[in-house]
Amino acid sequence: MSDKLNVFVSSVQKELEDERVIVQNLLSTDAFLSAHCAPVLYEFEPASPDKALAGCLKSLDGCQVYLLIVAAQYGTMVGQVSITHAEYRRAKEKKLPVLAFIKGDRKVTREQGTETLLRELDHDGPKYKRFGNVIELQKEVRAALAKLLKDQFGLAPSTDENEIATQTIEATSTFESQPLARLRWADLDHEVTRRLLAAAEGRPADRLSPGDMLAGATIRGLLWHDAPAREYYATAAGVVLLAKDPSVVFPQCRILADAYRGTEPDGAPRDHEDIRGPMPSAIDRAIAFIDRNTRHPMRVVGVNRIRLDEYPVEALREALVNAVAHRQYEDAGRKIMLEVLADRVVVSSPGLPPSPITLPNLRKGKYRPCSRNPVLAQCLSYFHRIEERGSGFRRMRDQMLNHGLEQPLLGTETGYFQVTFPGPGENLDRIRVPEARLNITPAMEARLSERQKRIVAQAAEAGEVTNRWCVQHLKVVKDTAHRDLVELVELGLLVRTGRGRNVAYRLGLGQA
Repeated sequence: MSDKLNVFVSSVQKELEDERVIVQNLLSTDAFLSAHCAPVLYEFEPASPDKALAGCLKSLDGCQVYLLIVAAQYGTMVGQVSITHAEYRRAKEKKLPVLAFIKGDRKVTREQGTETLLRELDHDGPKYKRFGNVIELQKEVRAALAKLLKDQFGLAPSTDENEIATQTIEATSTFESQPLARLRWADLDHEVTRRLLAAAEGRPADRLSPGDMLAGATIRGLLWHDAPAREYYATAAGVVLLAKDPSVVFPQCRILADAYRGTEPDGAPRDHEDIRGPMPSAIDRAIAFIDRNTRHPMRVVGVNRIRLDEYPVEALREALVNAVAHRQYEDAGRKIMLEVLADRVVVSSPGLPPSPITLPNLRKGKYRPCSRNPVLAQCLSYFHRIEERGSGFRRMRDQMLNHGLEQPLLGTETGYFQVTFPGPGENLDRIRVPEARLNITPAMEARLSERQKRIVAQAAEAGEVTNRWCVQHLKVVKDTAHRDLVELVELGLLVRTGRGRNVAYRLGLGQA
């Protein structure tokens, strides 16, 4: 099978909005299903039911699987039947595989039209499964699609994929899939949306149209469509990731950062920040908070004078991403805590690891990853370029050891999950220069003039160097400075950025 199967998700929209979003999220985040299936949910944009039905059927005609969810309501009527009933008949006419899921047992009181639809299902013969909650629905949907893929295409999930899926479904919180009617699409941070989708889809950010962003955010479970209002609103996950200030809706969506002079928290932190904003941006601000409250020794390496970090930035970022992605959002009274002390950095996230993950397994690095918030985890992995599946704690450990520090400590305290990064203390010489910063060979260094060595050192220390800086500090004319800079670009030591008066030169790939 070369292309993904388009799975048309059919239901009464308003009644089953939670279930629709949950199924969409399952198909988008499950490692096995997302590789072979794509969810299709048609939202009733046209004002008239007739036009809505035409749009639904046209969308259904491009799908290979029909997935029906039925509860009590029959839905919007077009002629003698509802739109959902008409969709089922079109799927039957096209001989599509029908996967049906019925909410509640036979004793549930349902509208007369719904009873008629269920009798028709009984007569036609497609097997259907009953479910009582969204956890059961996810299990049944995954099992049905896995069987279909195996029977028709010989595709089967691995043992690891099955175990991760089972654990993730069991751990899944219903928080992130809530279809709220608080923040409209127009209220969200579209620049953050653009950056997120560009990273997720591997496309240039400036090539994404407003329509692309709307569709991309919807298919990833960050938006839902209110058909009667003809408006797109953020789901809970969309609020966390894309709202300009998520704490307006969810007060717990903040990072409280404190920096202390000593080794223990006290009542007078030297720096404090209540970080609010789209959580991808909040993580960047938390990294900046750590940066300005930790030490940065300078080290001369070859021609470079390099500014080092007291802690490995990517290990800190991984801990903050995990805190946002995997925290217990139902606990509305507690925020993520970031503490920078003289001898350590501590990241505390509300909620304990979801079962079956345990602290001993985390410390050993022997566990299969699962998330109570898979949509948030997936989107943040795109945004921060962090591998979603696999041991993030193992990566943090390796990054700390490679930095010359002790491995991070994992623990719990008063309902918080904590990651503690031990620092170097007074021995800053422990900090190692990252290998990526050491790639100027002696042969290359020998080719550089003393001026060019100073230019590279300035780029390393200040982040960039300009023609004007060369003229002022090296006492040369513009043409000579330009010639030096061009040679360094050709050697791959510098890269040119900007245009016109804004041209600057930064360290080349492997030097930054």
